[in-house]
Amino acid sequence: MQRAGYVISLLLGLWACPAWAEPASRLPVVASFSILADLARHVGGDRIEVTALVGPDGDAHAYQPTPADTKALRDARLVVVNGLGFEGWIDRLVKTSRTKAPVVVATKGVAPRQDEEAHGGTDPHAWQSIANVKIYVGNIRDGLAAVDPDAAEIYRANAEAYLGELAALEADVAAAVATIPPERRKIITTHDAFGYFGAAYGLEFIAPEGVATEAEPSARDVARIIRQIEAKKIPAVFMENITNPRTIRRIAAESGARVGGTLFSDALSPQDGPAATYLDMMRHNAKELSSALAR
Repeated sequence: MQRAGYVISLLLGLWACPAWAEPASRLPVVASFSILADLARHVGGDRIEVTALVGPDGDAHAYQPTPADTKALRDARLVVVNGLGFEGWIDRLVKTSRTKAPVVVATKGVAPRQDEEAHGGTDPHAWQSIANVKIYVGNIRDGLAAVDPDAAEIYRANAEAYLGELAALEADVAAAVATIPPERRKIITTHDAFGYFGAAYGLEFIAPEGVATEAEPSARDVARIIRQIEAKKIPAVFMENITNPRTIRRIAAESGARVGGTLFSDALSPQDGPAATYLDMMRHNAKELSSALAR
């Protein structure tokens, strides 16, 4: 009888053991756009469930929030935004949602790049510098640890592992850019999103003057861009995944510059694309640039 009671107690103990229990629900996290969502997933791992308001190939500049976004923010335990004026709609959305979740500004601690032609003088595309993304990762780690202190060590370990991957990425990107002769390091893109990348690796990215991502360039805009290409002897022009490819093809056809391929600027690709993660995106961009400009 005592043995039967022992077996029953043992089975009840195993049933109550956390290893046998249903896993706790994941921490709901909302990121303003796909690149931040990917960084959060690397830091949060299996502890979190991330929703990106602006998904793959989406243009956060022209985004219009939906009622579903309001609900996602209301249900979130943490909200991650870029800051530096990138998401012009996010403050209003946070206020409207009445979310109680803390808001992590990923660029906190980043030295902003000043650009009089971009976003009122401050360039918000700081993730185009891998060194800056290391700061993003630290801010996301600290934000997650604050709302989920029981898993703080997990977030720290995940962040440390990802920082190691970012260090390897830096070396790969630098090696790819090193293959480009200095006199060929001038590129036209469809909007001014690569200033931090250019500053980090010694490339000159020239965006079409006066052309926004949400606007189709006029004939006058195209003529101005062609003059830029001729004046600066630019060897290649590149498309971006968030803009209409006809713009760059038209410019290349009329200027004689080579179309160098597609760069990913403000959004990742879908999962089956070449830039499904931040690491993939940066390696893809470096490869596209070196392939078009190294010869």
